[in-house]
Amino acid sequence: MEYSSVAGLVLAAGKGTRMKSDRPKVLHEVFFSPMIHHVLDVLQSVSLGRNIVVAGHCHQLVEESLRGYPVSFVHQAQQLGTGHAVLACEGELRLHQGPVLIMCGDTPLVRADTIRQFLRAHIESEALLTVMTTKVVEPANYGRIVSDEQGNFVKIVEEKDATPAQKEIGEINAGIYGVDAQFLFEALHRVGVNNMQGEIYLTDIVEIATSDGVQVQKFCCADSEEILGVNSRRELAQAHAILQRRYLVALMESGVTIIQPESVTIEKTVAIGKDSEIYPCTSLTGTCKVGAGVCIDSFVKIHDCKIGDFARIGSFTHLQQTNIPALSIVAPHTVEIQGR
Repeated sequence: MEYSSVAGLVLAAGKGTRMKSDRPKVLHEVFFSPMIHHVLDVLQSVSLGRNIVVAGHCHQLVEESLRGYPVSFVHQAQQLGTGHAVLACEGELRLHQGPVLIMCGDTPLVRADTIRQFLRAHIESEALLTVMTTKVVEPANYGRIVSDEQGNFVKIVEEKDATPAQKEIGEINAGIYGVDAQFLFEALHRVGVNNMQGEIYLTDIVEIATSDGVQVQKFCCADSEEILGVNSRRELAQAHAILQRRYLVALMESGVTIIQPESVTIEKTVAIGKDSEIYPCTSLTGTCKVGAGVCIDSFVKIHDCKIGDFARIGSFTHLQQTNIPALSIVAPHTVEIQGR
């Protein structure tokens, strides 16, 4: 299915106070890239008609970081909530006819296939509004999905506004929406600020829709890990570990042996041939090409290198911007850094 009729909208204006940082939250790195890069990489692979980024806090830094992406920017001068951020895009999307996909710039774990499935479900149902949800054991800090006795979607209640009973609900808002552009802005103009934060909540458009008799669709993401929002250094580390694990699994499925993968760091820009063996406590970063049948021993650090087929790299070696020919044996404790 083609998604050229869909406009992507990425919310990236927040400061992220729990990060305890002067840097915009979405520019903190997860698996070697700013987390917003992971979100935009997914949107690019889905091939939407256009992508818009809402920047606010230190917006110049965010815009500079995304210079290589085909996106347009909207500046949210004051951060008055997610609904206010979307309203800032009304001028950009005034003439848009079709769905708007809304995502947050701090959700780097969402897979492209999940977004494709979500958009397909939204478009095929002809719904005005579809909300991605998921089910978790510990729903703290997430908006809860409130349904009626018949299981119909009623509203989303934010953590700070939830009653004790609502806080027990295990189905949560993933922060990803498919919504008709015309309905979106009409509804947002009706959203008030009667909440603990005094902000315009995007989530309130659900209750507006249901009160108008508009059925709101739910799309439940089976893997709750994908919708982890990064709001703290701890969650930053969690997200990095998940993305690293995914890449190591992909390498192992392609024929690479990785011993104690939890101790190994391999960037996604590293290609490794089949039948290679990677021992514990190694780090391969930058643009590397490792041939077939290569053995990399423990405590090795390799950056921006080319390693030929069947080479052997001894333990405690540090290689940077180096070309190791095929069948070479690099002795333990070797340090070879080009330009040093």
